[in-house]
Amino acid sequence: MGTNGSTMLEPLRQGLPPIDPSAVSGSACCRLPARYEAVGGARRFTRTTLTSWDLGDHFDDVALVVSELVTNALRHALPGDTARERQDTSVRLHLMRWTSRLVCAVRDPSLKGPVAGEAPDSAESGRGLFLVESFSDSWGWHPSPVPAGEKSADGGLGKVVWALFRLTDHHPAPERPVTVDALGDGR
Repeated sequence: MGTNGSTMLEPLRQGLPPIDPSAVSGSACCRLPARYEAVGGARRFTRTTLTSWDLGDHFDDVALVVSELVTNALRHALPGDTARERQDTSVRLHLMRWTSRLVCAVRDPSLKGPVAGEAPDSAESGRGLFLVESFSDSWGWHPSPVPAGEKSADGGLGKVVWALFRLTDHHPAPERPVTVDALGDGR
């Protein structure tokens, strides 16, 4: 456990999806709107994707982690002023599957890294990263590279926060990437 990456996660440092698509047996991504209803969309997207990969038995743990990562991105990473209209404030959820591991990653426009806090027992929030660490095999974050063909208006590249799950069952995965809008409206 922990937040330091390893060579096993090198594709995440190179960009999402990984530069070498042959290294991934399945990948899917969706763009989430900058509103809290997006968490439900992220969970539905995760259920659909894991089911199509025959990994539905991993849904509960992965969905909890996805929910926490997306909530953190929406709560802490998006600008709170009118500048939102001038920049891309979307959050993107990426799911990548290899034969023996699954990575969920959330890309957001903030350069500020996640910080695990100490929440009092009576607090209603503040335990998200503790849950991410508890339910995944490892997690971390890194600055996000600018995707090919895109430019960052403010010089900020944003970041990617990821969580890795080891898969004990070796299921075949689909060979084609899937891209879906979490709201299902085809954007």
